[in-house]
Amino acid sequence: MPHLLHIQSSPRQQRSASIEVAQAFIDAWTTQRPQASVDTLDVWTTPLPEFDGEALGAKYAALEGTPRSAAQVKVWADIEALGQRFHRADLIVISVPMWNFGIPYRLKHLIDAVSQKDVLFTFDERGLLGLLRGRKAVVVAARGVALGENFPASEFDHQTSYLKMWARMVGISEVHTLEVEKTLFGPEADAASRANGKAQAARLASTI
Repeated sequence: MPHLLHIQSSPRQQRSASIEVAQAFIDAWTTQRPQASVDTLDVWTTPLPEFDGEALGAKYAALEGTPRSAAQVKVWADIEALGQRFHRADLIVISVPMWNFGIPYRLKHLIDAVSQKDVLFTFDERGLLGLLRGRKAVVVAARGVALGENFPASEFDHQTSYLKMWARMVGISEVHTLEVEKTLFGPEADAASRANGKAQAARLASTI
């Protein structure tokens, strides 16, 4: 049974352009796959493990082959449980607004907490080996401005470029992007961008 993980990173909920377009994709994708299941991970409401001293200690205890303390065992169990939500997914959809040309800090917190050796990747003499091979990803990126002439993507896009890099790191080679731009250029421009994004989402859902 196909399983989709939707990572929501906008706190705007029903007003969010990224969530709206992502939901259009998910609705179209699940309509074509009645047996599919969906897991929604909202980074603003999901408790995320703090990657503080205990988590860092647990990480290095494993790397150095030394026993973990009780506190380290607990925090690492939370990290591994979070990682299992990624492993269960056949398709990962990330709805993400652009904040200061990057991603919201809560999404970065999720990525930093869960992207650990033997959780989402490993490494050996061959190099870095992602553990999510065979999965696909869709990034729905909302932006208040349009990247291009005034904001060249090569300099300003630390949103989709970062998430594509992360996907490659954890073994996901097939990444699709849906972009919803000019959401701060007034109601008409915002509505038009959302409508175009939802149309693209429906088309992508029929092919992925």
